[in-house]
Amino acid sequence: MDVVIGPLDLAAHVDEALAVQAAAFGLGPDEVAVRRQIVLRHMTYPGARALGATVAGDLVGFVYGMPNDRSHWWSTVVEPCLRAQGNDAWLDDSFVITELHVHPAHQNRGAGRSLITTITDSAAEPRSILSAIDTESPARGLYRSLGYQDLARQVLFPSAPKPYAVMGAPLPLCRPRDRPGGT
Repeated sequence: MDVVIGPLDLAAHVDEALAVQAAAFGLGPDEVAVRRQIVLRHMTYPGARALGATVAGDLVGFVYGMPNDRSHWWSTVVEPCLRAQGNDAWLDDSFVITELHVHPAHQNRGAGRSLITTITDSAAEPRSILSAIDTESPARGLYRSLGYQDLARQVLFPSAPKPYAVMGAPLPLCRPRDRPGGT
């Protein structure tokens, strides 16, 4: 079945989105409850927007983000790590990908790529930043294929069991045709 990418009223569909995130990230009910409040708060920030990936009307993936603001919690955590690498300027004039998740049953079919490229294509900022678990993974491979590079590694978030990498890319993101040998 075809995946349809389109605008998502994330506040109205937060429980569906978090069910996708829970399946993709292995979250339990307590963590989902905490993330629910975070997502609802984020969607009130200026410029926050979300897209969904649906199959036959069912949400199978989502992405949301916003223009970065150095006063937001995420920025205050990553700023010292970025500064130590000489990369803290990336916190300015950037569109941050806050969350991107695709249900495991629908991964490796292009939904994640379509979600992130579509949301960043409409960004007014000249670059994008995000954080991802600092291990080699399909997600990190996707981000690299789009032009994201490591800006800081081994970033520790309070209560996160694993370190993260902060990655950044100029916008628009690379497409396969932008790379040598791409189509």
